[in-house]
Amino acid sequence: MLRGLVEPNHQKLSVRRHCELLGLNRLGYYHEPAGESAENLELMGVIDRIYTDLPFYGSRKMAVELSQLLGREINRKRVQRLMSQMGIEAVYPKPNPSKPCREHQVYPYLLRGVAVGRVDQVWSADITYVPMPQGFMYLAAVIDWHSRFVIGWKLSNTLDGSFCLEMLMEALAGGRPEVFNTDQGVQFTAQAFTTALEQAGVAVSMDGKGRCLDNVFIERLWRSVKHEDIYPRCYASVPELADGLGRYFEFYNHRRIHQGLGYATPASVYHGYQINDR
Repeated sequence: MLRGLVEPNHQKLSVRRHCELLGLNRLGYYHEPAGESAENLELMGVIDRIYTDLPFYGSRKMAVELSQLLGREINRKRVQRLMSQMGIEAVYPKPNPSKPCREHQVYPYLLRGVAVGRVDQVWSADITYVPMPQGFMYLAAVIDWHSRFVIGWKLSNTLDGSFCLEMLMEALAGGRPEVFNTDQGVQFTAQAFTTALEQAGVAVSMDGKGRCLDNVFIERLWRSVKHEDIYPRCYASVPELADGLGRYFEFYNHRRIHQGLGYATPASVYHGYQINDR
């Protein structure tokens, strides 16, 4: 599946470097690995678009929606497996009774009723699925709640927590929030992740599992980046995706005005300057 993302004739990146970025064995690149079929990758792309707009759809409604859109029956169990592979689940207005990994400590949600009115008061992080023509990647980001400023982001070909920890450490190198909020995903409940926050003197907050409103600002970020960049550009390779996201987040932080910020940009609010002062 990831083999198709390697560009043998890329002017700047060798096959070896492509494989390093994708976590592939270079020798294994020359063999077709077991993975999702082209049909499943297509389905995952459609699921991602539906989920981006309708994150409260579980596998049952998703299967019905897919069947209606595609004009053929799509099995619910198949949809459940693909959604699990994508790292997504329905979000609800009430806590979901399902439980996180028993081996990881879950922290309380600290932001209920809290007015967020200054930068670096609350940061949050999340992961989203990124469809590509011959595979997929995962995108993680850290955002400042008050300003909507994207503090940092990372791409990975797996849901392994190491890329989230790397992103966190880079973000903390440039500043410290009072509270860091995430969902209860294993990447964020991992001891290495929570310990890094506690050692930095940051309070750890976690959403009620499956709640749609506890991390609303980063959910809005995902809708923006997908509808404004990922979907229309349809990046064909990982280097293209990384370069394109770099340009988009630069635009998002420094040029994209937000009605909720009084038509200021995230960067102008986060760094405390007026747009016409730059």
